[in-house]
Amino acid sequence: MAHDFSDPTGLYAIVGEFDDPDTLMKAAEEARFAGYKEMDAYTPFPVHGMSEAIGFRDSKVPWTVIACGIIGLTCGYTLQFYTSVIDYPMNVGGKPLNSIPSFIPVSYECTILFSAFSAAIGMFIYNKLPMPYHPIFNAKNFERASQDRFFLAIEASDPSYDEGKIEKLMREHGALEVSTCDY
Repeated sequence: MAHDFSDPTGLYAIVGEFDDPDTLMKAAEEARFAGYKEMDAYTPFPVHGMSEAIGFRDSKVPWTVIACGIIGLTCGYTLQFYTSVIDYPMNVGGKPLNSIPSFIPVSYECTILFSAFSAAIGMFIYNKLPMPYHPIFNAKNFERASQDRFFLAIEASDPSYDEGKIEKLMREHGALEVSTCDY
């Protein structure tokens, strides 16, 4: 999810620590149903269904890739058309100058090239990478997020934020520990 670091001081989030992905999933779903929207989950491996559980619906990268793929297709075809028909027309073997079948390989390669670069660059831009600092690293035991623990963070910027209710929700759904995380 996109994070707003406009307030660099104070509380960032309440973080719950879970010992397995199922309890984390149930807590995330319950938090989403309770109306929390500014939350994120951190797991040592991808958990199927977690994006839906936390309500993550960002789909900018696929649209960027398809738009850049179409631009690549257009550029590849236009370049070949310009060089073969307008700039240096040369009839080879009696084929028409604008021969679509002979333009397909280069157009296809340009489509793939533009799509791949846009996917990589879009991923960096939309995830705001490189990000040398993130407040979640201040959470207690967070170093275990890459080993054997699962974390759910509900941010203080959430309009429904209520520290007592969030802590109660996380403990009811099996959180081993609930702690606050500052910037």
